[in-house]
Amino acid sequence: MPALAINSLDLDLVCYDKNPSIGGTWYENKYPGCGCDIPSVNYQFSWAPSAWSNFYSTAPEILQYLQTVVADHGLMKYMCLNSKVVGATWDEPSAQWHVKIEKTDGTISADQAHVLINASGALNKWKWPAIPGRETFHGPVLHSARWEETIQLQDKRVAVIGSGSSAVQIVPNIQPVVASLTCFIRSQSWVTAGVAQRFAGSFTYSEMQQDVMRNDPKKYLAYRKKIESELNSRFRFILNGSKEQAAACAAAEKDMRARLAKKPELASLLIPSNFPLGCRRPTPGAGYLEALCEENVTVVPDEITEITPKGIRTADGVEHLVDVLICATGFDLSWKPSFPIIGRHSRSLSTEWAETPSTYLSITVPHFPNYLIFNGPYGPYGHGSFLPITETLSRHFLQMLRKMAEETVLSFEVKEEAVADFAQHRRAFLPRTAWSAPCHSWFKHGGEIMMWPGSRIHFFDTLKSPRWEDYHLTYLSANRFAYLGNGFAAREFDGSDLSWYLGCLDGEDIQPELPDEDFHIFME
Repeated sequence: MPALAINSLDLDLVCYDKNPSIGGTWYENKYPGCGCDIPSVNYQFSWAPSAWSNFYSTAPEILQYLQTVVADHGLMKYMCLNSKVVGATWDEPSAQWHVKIEKTDGTISADQAHVLINASGALNKWKWPAIPGRETFHGPVLHSARWEETIQLQDKRVAVIGSGSSAVQIVPNIQPVVASLTCFIRSQSWVTAGVAQRFAGSFTYSEMQQDVMRNDPKKYLAYRKKIESELNSRFRFILNGSKEQAAACAAAEKDMRARLAKKPELASLLIPSNFPLGCRRPTPGAGYLEALCEENVTVVPDEITEITPKGIRTADGVEHLVDVLICATGFDLSWKPSFPIIGRHSRSLSTEWAETPSTYLSITVPHFPNYLIFNGPYGPYGHGSFLPITETLSRHFLQMLRKMAEETVLSFEVKEEAVADFAQHRRAFLPRTAWSAPCHSWFKHGGEIMMWPGSRIHFFDTLKSPRWEDYHLTYLSANRFAYLGNGFAAREFDGSDLSWYLGCLDGEDIQPELPDEDFHIFME
């Protein structure tokens, strides 16, 4: 399907990836316990279902899935690996983007494109915590996004800084093997039960269940739709004051207290008291709270003042001695692109977004023609599985590319007034949601809630087709109808079905060659 969609438009597609393998976050993240907290059967492309081994997949299995999809659909021919984009500049005379690419050996090459699509994602630029003294620590210092698999944690004194989704997965996976584990947790967060667990008889799929996934597409689709529908129904608990929000918070608190029963004093440190479920990203964490209650684990809520050669010193003056330091401290979420992007009139996107990013429906930016973003600022980041979202965006972008190709559109640029109207709407809607509560979250930046103003289905409906009235279009010719050409349609010359509008035979858009005996009855 992907290759067919691309080839049908007669496009040249090049995908630059800085890594030596495809896979993105599932290639880069290799920490213990790394996996997806969305059910496996919903974290896949709708057109490439797979037989999964677990209800929640591990990073290696997801990476293998993506690599298999690329191989099975012949997509590797579009990939340029070990190729890091280091700059992109819009050239007005040619109406193209001039792109600079750096190879792993340091050499710089150039490319040009009529359309530039940024699919680098939000959680891509990992960062060390801003704590003085990190360089002085005598032992290994690891970041969850740059894990060193050669490091041995067996019988070591280990510290984990952070309590986000990476820490929630790391802690229960290393707790049984380390001598001691000190968890520095400053922020409260909702640690919830996994999504749609009532549809999992076991977290490991049996061979019989996998056989259904492979050989009974109708039954498999019904199972996937059941879970997907539950995912989509969860948006109601994001709305402040809703009965669904109250029920979700009550259930989550009850569950957390039960799982912290061995150390009930941790409840007041960990369970949020001033913001509802969803303000921060909920973190389904199998075994995390239970691990915090084990004898070899200490939770430290005090502020870290410095990292010393032998460990970590907190505001109460205590130096916590450790052998290994793990920083599960997340990413640079400034939203500025990781390379210079220069649009019309020499505008820099980093400068434009210096304080607060601004987009149109999360996908385009004024003054940056023919530039598209996969889930940019104000996209549906807290709305369930990301892969159906990428499919929606892909279809939207393909419609835009088709118009460019078929109607000789030289460039498109979103209107500033459309961006302003979108901003006005989301600023009116988002205060009604849990995301507006007083929590520290990467969903917020510069006083703005960086989230889609509605549900996931609402996003799908909105992006069903482009609103061309929101764009400035420049055509190759001064006459916008120059593409009408000589009065013939392309299908009249390429063997396509000349009566396709009546329906296609066997689903094929080719001119049928029917022998006389197929319709001789009508000739009698």
